[in-house]
Amino acid sequence: MTAALRDLDAYLERLGLTGRPTLAQLHRAHIAAIPFENFDSYAGISVELDPDHLESKLVARRRGGYCFEHNLLFKGALEALGIDDITPMLARVRLGRDTKTGPRTHLVLRVVTEGQPWHVDVGFGLGGPLDPMPFGPGLECVQSGWRYRIVEDGPELVLQMWQEDTWADLYGFLPYRAEDTDITMSNWFTCTHPKSRFVSGVLAGARNADSCLSLFVTDTVTLVDRTLTGTHESSPSLDEVPALLASRFGLGGVRLGPGNRLVMEETS
Repeated sequence: MTAALRDLDAYLERLGLTGRPTLAQLHRAHIAAIPFENFDSYAGISVELDPDHLESKLVARRRGGYCFEHNLLFKGALEALGIDDITPMLARVRLGRDTKTGPRTHLVLRVVTEGQPWHVDVGFGLGGPLDPMPFGPGLECVQSGWRYRIVEDGPELVLQMWQEDTWADLYGFLPYRAEDTDITMSNWFTCTHPKSRFVSGVLAGARNADSCLSLFVTDTVTLVDRTLTGTHESSPSLDEVPALLASRFGLGGVRLGPGNRLVMEETS
């Protein structure tokens, strides 16, 4: 699924990069530059994963997206840089859930460069790693003070993050290639099923070396700002959300529409 980006230079400009960056440089720059958001699925618009659409939406139109969009765009960028040993895998999100058997609604990549396999994920909007990690279970990785590790849980590999003095599961996955048809089905469920959190509410994320910022809008509004020194949670009003998205998430063009639903002026 996907192909090499048509306009690699435009993508690099979006990330604030020039030349031919390394995998690590590209990973961190992508996370900092392109926000996580689900305004298309929230608006009832099917999320398209074809390469031209991804480049148009996330690069040319400077929108954000969710995991399938982020990681497939990143895959296309790596292929444009000549890195083609890339295996997409589907994961079950565990963070914030009391079950390990949720749907496989997250996409992660295994990327091999110079004979070294890496765990690559630029699309986890709730505090994913800043940098690629050695693939598979192993030692703890510290990234600008943030701590991650991959452990085994039966047949699954589980990405964990150190939070509130404990290891928290982010997601678990089988380390096997996901077929394009399975990715398409998982994306379709994520963006259309009435019980999907990406349909019933708005989620936005902004990530850099210093903080992990998350916004959840359902019947209530919750802003979570996690830093290395602690987590601050607040409840802004719905009226404050459009300005908050513009100033802290880099997502302009959002307004309150009929029925107090958030509307992005430019969707899809």
